[in-house]
Amino acid sequence: MLVKDYMTRHPIMIEPGRRVLEVQKLMADNNIRHLPVVGDGKRLIGLVTRQRIAIRPEQVGSLDPWELTRYLSGLTVDKVMISGPDLATIAPDATLEQAADLMIARKISGLPVVEDNGIVVGIITETDLLIELRNLLGAIDPGWRVVMRVPDRNGEFRKLIRVISDNGWGIMALGSVRTPKDPNHWDLIVKVRHAQRDALVAALNSIEGQQLVDLRETTEEAR
Repeated sequence: MLVKDYMTRHPIMIEPGRRVLEVQKLMADNNIRHLPVVGDGKRLIGLVTRQRIAIRPEQVGSLDPWELTRYLSGLTVDKVMISGPDLATIAPDATLEQAADLMIARKISGLPVVEDNGIVVGIITETDLLIELRNLLGAIDPGWRVVMRVPDRNGEFRKLIRVISDNGWGIMALGSVRTPKDPNHWDLIVKVRHAQRDALVAALNSIEGQQLVDLRETTEEAR
């Protein structure tokens, strides 16, 4: 899963000389929170976010209405954009995990996607990552969402897959995470289809050494 396959391609981009008032309207009209700031040839020079263009009270508290109007009308993107070492970017061939790691480390919600020559080819945000997490776990597809707690040893995933396969059921999605506060176990998340609840529960409970900790149905109506 690479950034280039899940990013927003051809994002709206702006020039550094654009007025902040215009950019606020542009972001509101298009319901977006990030705007790459580019120079010649769509080369990235900065990033504007909604937070960066929000006017803080301490910035204008001492201004009279005429001064405030003049201040806001003259404020341009290059004065408020994220730039230099504070500007984080990612390559289109990076993985989604790398994008998530960078956002977490920098405490940011979006990354311009740039090629080696600095040209902007897209943008990826925390919303894109959440959508793919949902899709990765099959959250919107009808079926049974199963969480099995298993020991941290080889072969446990195979035991679970074999039971599901032997019963003729299908697997739409799967994943695994370490059990919270228990480094000796993993929680396996599997989305199963074409199963009846009672038969599925009985089959899962028959797996030696594994524990069924959650089972819930996703229906068409829940989408």
